[in-house]
Amino acid sequence: MTDPPYPRRILLAVTGLTPQVITETLYALAVQRQPAFIPTDIHLLTTHEGAEAARLGLLSDEPGWFYRLCEDYALPAIHFDISHLHTLVDDQGQPLSDIRTPWDNQRAADTITELVRHFTADPAAALHVSIAGGRKTMGYYLGYALSLFGRPQDRLSHVLVSEPFEGCPDFYYPTPYNRVIVLRDNKLADTRDAQVTLAEIPFVRLRDELNNRLLTGAASFGQTVAAAQRALLPPELVIDLPHRRLTAAGELVELPPVDLAFYSLMARRQCQGKGFVRRGAEGLDQAFLAEYRQIISDYAGEMERIETALAEGMDVAYFDQRKSRVNTLLEEVLGRPLAAPYLIQAEGKRPKTRYGVNLAPEAIRYGTLDPATSLRAHPRETSPEEN
Repeated sequence: MTDPPYPRRILLAVTGLTPQVITETLYALAVQRQPAFIPTDIHLLTTHEGAEAARLGLLSDEPGWFYRLCEDYALPAIHFDISHLHTLVDDQGQPLSDIRTPWDNQRAADTITELVRHFTADPAAALHVSIAGGRKTMGYYLGYALSLFGRPQDRLSHVLVSEPFEGCPDFYYPTPYNRVIVLRDNKLADTRDAQVTLAEIPFVRLRDELNNRLLTGAASFGQTVAAAQRALLPPELVIDLPHRRLTAAGELVELPPVDLAFYSLMARRQCQGKGFVRRGAEGLDQAFLAEYRQIISDYAGEMERIETALAEGMDVAYFDQRKSRVNTLLEEVLGRPLAAPYLIQAEGKRPKTRYGVNLAPEAIRYGTLDPATSLRAHPRETSPEEN
């Protein structure tokens, strides 16, 4: 048996009152699968009653089916204890006994999203997610969260148990020895004869479409889904010079005045049909200063400082510095894939390389953005000539 080349391997599952999902999945991954995926950690997300069922059925001294499985198949140490039982709570911090209301579902979705985001933030970890247990909505949220945050090393699965063992409360995994249990219809069966099948489920990976804020900070399930959906929409750039902000793909971006002025210069050229421009082009410095005046008109000292810096025109070094800075800031806020259409790009070979924003003119607008702008802004529009 060969483990994947990740020092940390996490099995994450949702369960209700059937903690058997954990041992069934662990058996399929660590015993049946070739190469084996032997978790270093197991985490379980469940309700208050589900956590109690897992504690009694899996982690107790007797029957302690998790410990029995590890001993029966000589598995290495796996970190799984009551601290890894994540219980859903209500808005008062009280454990949920079940998931029934829309609010319960929202809490479950947000908790699942945060757990998956947290585990996938570790590049040294591979995450295996099981959606075999719990309510159907929990499995859906868990699978969707993995679609949002999952990486190439992460997996999604469902475990199936052969008849007549499926749904039998006394069955936890196929034993390597004879063990007779009583089934629901009072018939007898030997757990040694059970068959467990792990069905891996393909999923679409949307992680590259999320911005860094969502990848590194807490966000609700709805916020994360909305961000992923915006990545599929046509590009839209809205620039608000007086308030020193813009939105790109519906994300609010605040740039330092000098960088915003430079970016606005590139965007306005595209709006006006002038297109890309060569570094050091005549009049570029004056066009830049015109943008800058709209941003810092009340700060004469700042205006004089920039005018002095551009006294001999906008040289190549200044141009490149501003271009690099703007692109870096956009990628930091939006994430590289989502930022791509909005970056200042190059076309042509040196020494005739030209630079600009390669958006359709109708995708660029100037207007006033509300500081609490919605996900996709719809400001009061003005023409480029008015600004």
